[in-house]
Amino acid sequence: MRGRTWIMGAAVGGATLVAVTRLGRTWGSTPEERRRHLPSDDLVPHPTFVTDHAITMRGRSEDVWPWLVQTGWHRGGWYTYRWVDQLLFPANAPSAHEILPELQGLAVGDHVPDGAPDTGCYFVVERMDAPHLLVLRSRTHLPPRPRTAWIDWVWAWALDDIGEGTVRVLLRTRGAVGPPWLAMVYRAALWTDFVMGRSHLRGLRERVEAAPHLVANGIPSDASHR
Repeated sequence: MRGRTWIMGAAVGGATLVAVTRLGRTWGSTPEERRRHLPSDDLVPHPTFVTDHAITMRGRSEDVWPWLVQTGWHRGGWYTYRWVDQLLFPANAPSAHEILPELQGLAVGDHVPDGAPDTGCYFVVERMDAPHLLVLRSRTHLPPRPRTAWIDWVWAWALDDIGEGTVRVLLRTRGAVGPPWLAMVYRAALWTDFVMGRSHLRGLRERVEAAPHLVANGIPSDASHR
């Protein structure tokens, strides 16, 4: 009896992990969006993993753009749930709830930190097509050992106005990782993107839809739309 219970529990646990891993790869996105070619796809032509997350929100691409360009550690943050930040990244400051004018000058080649300086983790702005495409790239998100480990990781946000005052935001990540043991670790951890990707997009939507009512440093948060 105990053996049967253990087998059933293992089966349920395995099925749950498979389901959550799929959500970690695809939450919110449609099959058409997952098949869509983005201008950033060629940067990692043979990925170890790909995730696609998407969300629809009230507003325009111009409303979303200022929030994206200020992302980063001790910049605007990543808009994830505060409990996620406190649990996984306790050194992170809370994500901004206003547009920060001093962080709006992002340009291709700039570094976007993703951790304290001693972690060495950052993204490089690879491509920009305001207000419809932002592409960040990292080769720094690696364990400290061994030195043979490598990663080429791209985050791309595609913004599409879909009419009736709504905008669709697609977040795609593509990463190539080595050696094989590290690739297995990254694949096994894809389920965490269900939490991270979803909370980022929901946090982004919350801020975009509230933005007309906010003021940062005396400048209306929708000033860039005038």
